[in-house]
Amino acid sequence: MKVLVLTGPESSGKSSLAKEIQSVFGGQIVGEYVRHFIDSEQRDTCYADIPAIARGQLAWEDAARAARPTLLILDTHLLSNLLWSRELFGDCPPWIEEELLKRDYHLHLLLDPVAVPWVDDGQRCQPELGQRLAFYQSCEHWLQQHKQPLQRIQGDWSARRTQVLGCVSDWLASLN
Repeated sequence: MKVLVLTGPESSGKSSLAKEIQSVFGGQIVGEYVRHFIDSEQRDTCYADIPAIARGQLAWEDAARAARPTLLILDTHLLSNLLWSRELFGDCPPWIEEELLKRDYHLHLLLDPVAVPWVDDGQRCQPELGQRLAFYQSCEHWLQQHKQPLQRIQGDWSARRTQVLGCVSDWLASLN
């Protein structure tokens, strides 16, 4: 099983590109648990919710891993939980980063927020490009600091799609 993670700031195309990858290469997508949580609770999150959200994300990921698909496509993973917790609440339970570091992720596609519009979907909270760039840089810093394999994805929607599909194709071919 190969594990691919799409990461980066909100409104940068993670969910759409995950579906594109699945349509071309197959595999199983794991969605973003926090969206389910917010829809279920019908309220904004608070710091006390962070452990439940992270455990929910892990449960979804673990269920997908147990199914052993050839390709596991993560629309997000605990890095987003970690960084959003720090961004919104100034802190994050330490076990979240520890758990993130225990897991094998074979490739991270880091999506740049430049050249694509921010879309308000009722759950997003960073309409300013500068905010999204800071989040992107935090993702990039963490991935580099922990020597995680990453490929930066940039450009408009068409360029992103082309880059992502080419990158995943090359990556999968290199594994055979």
